[in-house]
Amino acid sequence: MRYFANPSTQKVRDAMQAKVLDMIATPDQGNVLPDGVVWCADNGCYGKGYPGDDAWLAWLGSYTLLQRSRCLFATAPDVVGDAVATLARSVPFLPQIRALGYPAALVAQNGLENLTVPWDKFDVLFIGGNTEWKLGAAARFLVAEAKARGKHVHMGRVNSQMRLAYADAIGCDSTDGTYLTFGPDLNLPKVKGWLRAVNDQGVLM
Repeated sequence: MRYFANPSTQKVRDAMQAKVLDMIATPDQGNVLPDGVVWCADNGCYGKGYPGDDAWLAWLGSYTLLQRSRCLFATAPDVVGDAVATLARSVPFLPQIRALGYPAALVAQNGLENLTVPWDKFDVLFIGGNTEWKLGAAARFLVAEAKARGKHVHMGRVNSQMRLAYADAIGCDSTDGTYLTFGPDLNLPKVKGWLRAVNDQGVLM
């Protein structure tokens, strides 16, 4: 299990360069990508960080080819909580993201389990949606379907050991969260402990 976080302090950046953590970047974050760090590009649609379609693509294009090669995925623009609107918005972006050299991620939102999922058009399934949906049977079904097709699966908004263990138990490969945004140096040992519990000692539920 991998955990993507904001590079908020030097200790956190050191953990990223030591391959203990990975970095999540958004257009409005303003953080420099540390050398050698594995990262993911999130669109910022959850919240108020999405800069607009042209600016989003330009931001992706601003990274060097070497930096893009270390990016685990870039999320297509989505609509929070609405799978129908997300598919309509995301599908045109998926080939553009791939053309820029990034694995393309589709953000799964509430109701995707009832739709035809364009599996061949993306590389990573990002489990979004509201908390009830992402922890329910529909998201578990989609994770299983994605894994059966050889897709990487990522879960967003993972801010506790219990949530990390759950993501691991249902088959997710990576997660992200904002837990280290608040008191990062104090909370860094806790996140390292979560990862050890899941990766070294098995799932603790």
